[in-house]
Amino acid sequence: MGSVRGWASRGRREDRGWLRGAPPPWWIRVLPVLLLAGVTAATLVTAHARDLGFLLGAIPPLAVLSYGPLATAVLGVGVVVVLNLPATHLNSPGNTDLLTIVFVAVLSVFVSFVRSHRDAQLNMERSIGEAVQRAVMPPLPERVGGVGCTGFYRAAQDGTLVGGDFFDVRPGPCGVRAVMGDVQGHGLSAVATVVSLLGAFREAALDQPDLESVVARMDRRLGVDSAGVRHAELFATGLLLEFSPDTRAVRVVACGHPAPVLLREGQALELTVAPGPPLGLGLVGLDPPKEITVALGPGDRLFLASDGLWEARNAVGAFYPLTERLASLTGTASAELPGAVWADLLRLGHEVRDDATMLVLTPEPPVV
Repeated sequence: MGSVRGWASRGRREDRGWLRGAPPPWWIRVLPVLLLAGVTAATLVTAHARDLGFLLGAIPPLAVLSYGPLATAVLGVGVVVVLNLPATHLNSPGNTDLLTIVFVAVLSVFVSFVRSHRDAQLNMERSIGEAVQRAVMPPLPERVGGVGCTGFYRAAQDGTLVGGDFFDVRPGPCGVRAVMGDVQGHGLSAVATVVSLLGAFREAALDQPDLESVVARMDRRLGVDSAGVRHAELFATGLLLEFSPDTRAVRVVACGHPAPVLLREGQALELTVAPGPPLGLGLVGLDPPKEITVALGPGDRLFLASDGLWEARNAVGAFYPLTERLASLTGTASAELPGAVWADLLRLGHEVRDDATMLVLTPEPPVV
């Protein structure tokens, strides 16, 4: 169980990540070497292949994409050597051609040097950014009290681990408490609000007697953050749960967030909640959200998802039928369920344009 963050889009991001400093795909790394070996072998076999000599001029620039200055220089020297070997039949180019290739090779070494330094700086900045984002939302433990936890997070903005969605599970004096929320907007601009809300939840989960009080604390936090900011329009949806100490019941409060889905005996049932206003609008105190209590039996699980999943659309604009699809996936283990939902969503051709978050909570009542 535990948290799985961003794995669903990892392959898609790696395909383009080398353009931003990440290692290039393997075929780009081996292309300069294969090109040098191929042209050399062809010209050694037959003199008719000397027309391929122009390809050697592309090797140093290609090496820049994959190698550092030393390896680029070695490949550049290799090109010049092959051009001057009598056996390759390429040793009669004009002086201008040879000088051009030497110039391109030297220039490629310089460009590779600059790129290597840029990549090192980008990698350091990326490492710092990922460390900060993991500090904001550390991976969930496999278990909190008597509740098993499996989380899934895919930020809408490439290169980020945290966006506008958030979740957490914490032990409290009245039982295990969990939260899932969705801040207005997504990407790095929403991270500051996520930090404030998670901090408020983690503090309130320890000392507030009920979920309504936790909601009020989070709502006040957003109000304080937006005070004095003209047209701040800072708000977030939220879903809070509290499991009883024996995990035989769960209390749920929804603040503009989609309700959880109860997985029970091969069925997926969307819980009926009394939705309250989103956090940060200053309406929680005037119109407090209503808490509901749901009894839990052996094998019951709760599936929480953000708008990114509920509002995923296919080519004709139809929403992904999350509850219906969950019913067909109830036999999937909790640790594998988010991955199965994501794979099913993609297989059916639905596109997610927002942060996508899933949380599976598996209460395990104590054995009597």
